[in-house]
Amino acid sequence: MARINGKDVKTEAGMTVEQYLLKNGYPLARVALERNGEILPKSKYGDAVIEEQDVIEIVSFVGGG
Repeated sequence: MARINGKDVKTEAGMTVEQYLLKNGYPLARVALERNGEILPKSKYGDAVIEEQDVIEIVSFVGGG
């Protein structure tokens, strides 16, 4: 099980970061993602498979004033 935003999450085998984000309604253009202590570039979201021991933090940016 991966740990995503502080919660244990079971993902489908072979699920990429991009697939997870889309499935869970995250706007790809407005998120930053840290995986195992390192920022994952957006260009890698489609290739990075979520592994069982991954620790992932997702930050969404929202506009406002």
